[in-house]
Amino acid sequence: MGKIKTIGVLTSGGDAPGMNAAIRAVTRAGICNGFTVKGIYRGYEGLIHDEVKTFTTEDVSGIITRGGTILKTVRSKEFTTPEGRQKAYDVCKKEEIDALVVIGGNGSLTGAWNFGTEFDFPVIGIPGTIDNDLYGTDATIGYDTTMNTIMECVDRIRDTANSHERIFFVEVMGRDAGFLAQNCAIACGAEAAIVPEETTDVDQLAQFMSRGIRKSKKSCIVIVSESPKCGALYYADRVKKEFPNFDVRVSILGHLQRGGSPSALDRILASCMGVGAIQAIMQGQRNVMIGYRDGDAVLVPFSECIRTDKRFDKRLITVLNELSI
Repeated sequence: MGKIKTIGVLTSGGDAPGMNAAIRAVTRAGICNGFTVKGIYRGYEGLIHDEVKTFTTEDVSGIITRGGTILKTVRSKEFTTPEGRQKAYDVCKKEEIDALVVIGGNGSLTGAWNFGTEFDFPVIGIPGTIDNDLYGTDATIGYDTTMNTIMECVDRIRDTANSHERIFFVEVMGRDAGFLAQNCAIACGAEAAIVPEETTDVDQLAQFMSRGIRKSKKSCIVIVSESPKCGALYYADRVKKEFPNFDVRVSILGHLQRGGSPSALDRILASCMGVGAIQAIMQGQRNVMIGYRDGDAVLVPFSECIRTDKRFDKRLITVLNELSI
């Protein structure tokens, strides 16, 4: 492939607060460095169907404050097939797009890796997911805003839990990772967190229940990572059966967690990563994700950030256990 002149940018997978800040950064940094930038609507699905528009700085004016993504996002089944990716590549050639910046989570970057490898096409990833489950970066875009949203919701729920002496199981997102649940439990002063990385059995359930009883406190908050088998409803049902004297309620926060104006931290992170993506393209990089570790920008190969599990700090479990006595 010759000199890169035009860069396409898309968002894919679940939306995350701060994606718009990243779109803005990619667009403005790209234009500032002499590139044409084209926005691709509806993720890979939009790339397949040529939903492409040339962006100016005015197209991204004022979007840094907005949640969601102005480019929209769709999970594309067609792009998971070789035929679908071929259509996407044909559109890139038609639109004279020489490189792609993909903003999304694990599935989105897996698609980016497949596409870049198959067609020897320059693709740079920006980690945009509220789950914070991508290896190679301390934080992903949207994680901080989502934690603050959950914290505000749980603070309100605690008022009701205390007033009625109830036990609330609050289910949060996170897919297969417990970063949201564990850290939000600490931030909210919750009595326990149930996360995928730490299997909670009957004895552990009884342990935090007994701590609440010992304090003559009949109300508590338990943060639970979403799970199709063992979500908040499952644990609430167990408590009803094993501790029938307690009044139990469930609150599933759901997509409430995804929305809202991004925090300052997410806006800054997204802006730096967007600029970093353009710099990576200028350096001739491809098939890498822009990450931040210990305050420094790093380039993480897709093969690492997708295939390697992000380490869960189990010391946080000790922190929560000691503070919830």
